[in-house]
Amino acid sequence: MGKRFHVHLISDATGETLNAIVKAALAQFQGTEVEEHSYVLVRNSRQLERALEHVQADPGLVFFTLVNQELRAELIARCVRENLPCLDVLEGPIAMMRQFLGTPETHRPGAQHDVDQRYLQRIEALNFTIQHDDGQALDTIDGAEVVLVGASRTSKTPTCVYLAIRGIRAANIPLVPGIPLPPQLLKANGPLIVGLWASPDRLVQVRRNRLTVMGEARDTEYVDLEAVRTEIANTRRLFEAHEWPAIDVSRRSVEETAASVMNLLTERRERRG
Repeated sequence: MGKRFHVHLISDATGETLNAIVKAALAQFQGTEVEEHSYVLVRNSRQLERALEHVQADPGLVFFTLVNQELRAELIARCVRENLPCLDVLEGPIAMMRQFLGTPETHRPGAQHDVDQRYLQRIEALNFTIQHDDGQALDTIDGAEVVLVGASRTSKTPTCVYLAIRGIRAANIPLVPGIPLPPQLLKANGPLIVGLWASPDRLVQVRRNRLTVMGEARDTEYVDLEAVRTEIANTRRLFEAHEWPAIDVSRRSVEETAASVMNLLTERRERRG
């Protein structure tokens, strides 16, 4: 057994920002055993003391986001006293923003989670995406910002949900062999239409896993390699015929696919001025 390391994440809000930053950093260190400990909504001395008791029990790195200056000073002093390395992950960005904007910060915890117009936009986008999943509600598909099309199991739905969480109204339509495209899609002028495809080998693997979960063991064209090769070749020709940008999702995470879609959206907006 190798050495186990402990990383403590202390936040005065939901901890999403802190978790994302630390996970991105940890991804660069493969083969190490790291246990993460999260303490969220830490907004007074009693809550901070409880978190620090856990830190003392399993000493390690301490990353934090505390905008309350008294709590922040208390945490830093305690870490110095216990000889524990600690880092305020927002200190650098906030200092740079302060200098650039020429105005002081508010020191208000969880401000990024306020129910403002952007929050309401994300909720509206999520509702839209749920209503327009898997080829549903085609009569209102022109209200989408993005429509993802592709064969079964090319991560259309999870990518749409991720985009919706970012405030983008997304819909998706499955491409089924032998079934023509819906006319509503071909008439849509508003949305950016993006094709998703995967290598046949990868797609067969994903589909077989899905069938196993569903308790289905029969071999069908759905998982026949030659049939899937033909299916993917046809979908790629379809994308080219309609001049739709296409993304290979074979080895991409949902987040990476969504990022590529967002880049395509940005390029389209810039072209349109």
